[in-house]
Amino acid sequence: MELKFGRYKLRAFLRGDEPSIAENINDRQIERYTLNIPYPYTLKDARHWVDFNRKLASGGNKIQLNLAITLNGEVIGGIGLFAMNGHRAELGYWLGVKYWGRGIVTGAVKALTRYAFKELNLRRIYAKVFPVNKASARVLEKAGYKYEGRLVKDAVKHGRAVDGFLYAKTR
Repeated sequence: MELKFGRYKLRAFLRGDEPSIAENINDRQIERYTLNIPYPYTLKDARHWVDFNRKLASGGNKIQLNLAITLNGEVIGGIGLFAMNGHRAELGYWLGVKYWGRGIVTGAVKALTRYAFKELNLRRIYAKVFPVNKASARVLEKAGYKYEGRLVKDAVKHGRAVDGFLYAKTR
């Protein structure tokens, strides 16, 4: 599967993507705004991620879909649906810092959301963002997601309970 939006593509993670994944994800600012991406992020982490996603794809997985955001064949970010359960799924994404502020993630969210509603027959996609991550909240709003509320002490980050903002889009 491949989804195009502008100059960018969403596609499966492939062997050979590891160097560009590690280069673009290995940043404290990305770790700060995400729940499960470590810093430092090594080439070994990238290999594990690619292998994990290749196994998911080959096993007929129906609960998680992760795609690379690419520009000219280079992985500059990632986007995925997880916790897919019946009619709903949670959305997550990251983008290399040098690509921030260009509307890339908004385009990726729109493309994946359209695909999920049409091809996966989902009816609700939701995303959680840390309150400090105003840019990510804006991405979701520009992609048509609606703010549903504050989730008090929803996650644990660095051993501390933190709130989240819940956004969702329905079909």
